[in-house]
Amino acid sequence: MKRKPSTEATAAWIRLMRVQSRVLDAVEQELKKAGYPPLAWYDALLELSRAPSGEMRPVELEKQMLIPQYSTSRLIDRLVDEGLAARRECKIDKRGQFVEITEAGRELQKKMWSAYSAAIEKHVGSKLSDADAVRLCGLLDRLGCSCNEAPVLAARDGAPAR
Repeated sequence: MKRKPSTEATAAWIRLMRVQSRVLDAVEQELKKAGYPPLAWYDALLELSRAPSGEMRPVELEKQMLIPQYSTSRLIDRLVDEGLAARRECKIDKRGQFVEITEAGRELQKKMWSAYSAAIEKHVGSKLSDADAVRLCGLLDRLGCSCNEAPVLAARDGAPAR
């Protein structure tokens, strides 16, 4: 018979799910108050901006995003409609596509970071010391999160750590 989670592990799971939901909701509200589109837009634009030559296949974008993947194709449609991204046919595989960030997309992602970073500070940073944050990353790493140092350093330069 397989072992069941302890009461403590179950309590940790519940807290992890609740805090994730509450903080994401709070960040979404902060972006909305600042007049920006949803966090999913930022996340997609960030991933595209980090990609070599600013483009990715849609399936690659789905894998990299912090948000649920079920609505990525509609998100890509919206970004293209707003001129923040463009679709491009793959020259090698004519059936394949790439999604490429536009200059307008890069500008919006950078502008959104000011509100997003303030929300991260308000809802996470102000509640944890740097030492607490390092300990939390270590615990999350043990769960498979892989918070590594390169993205943390990149966050200091205008993009969130993953």
